[in-house]
Amino acid sequence: MILTDELCDKLCAAAREKSKEIGIDISFAVYDENGLPRVYRRYGNALVLSITLVPGKAYTAAVTQCKTKEVAACSAEGGSLMAIQTNDPKITLVAGGYPLFCNGKIAGGIGVGGRTEEQDCIIAEYVVSVFEKLIK
Repeated sequence: MILTDELCDKLCAAAREKSKEIGIDISFAVYDENGLPRVYRRYGNALVLSITLVPGKAYTAAVTQCKTKEVAACSAEGGSLMAIQTNDPKITLVAGGYPLFCNGKIAGGIGVGGRTEEQDCIIAEYVVSVFEKLIK
């Protein structure tokens, strides 16, 4: 298992660190390669809606092996994944979910939610960079 408790704790700390730097409260989730939860945290006064969205973002990133923003684009009318969420109601088509890869294989996914799409993605990209450094 790549996503050990210790590694998940470090990813949570990285997400919290970056969110404090930006000045927002967030929710953060880590899911394993099978789309099963490893950890969920809601920091401070993160938006109540993030309680639902963030785990969905992490799940979606893990099972699709794509950023949720990319899945959303492909699920639009006429897209290659059109109506994917009707087949799996846990699929979340909101930016802020990022897959985690180790040696070219899916290790899991993270979800970030707090304020804007841009802020969520900045934090998620930071956490992915921390993950990549930690697994080397």
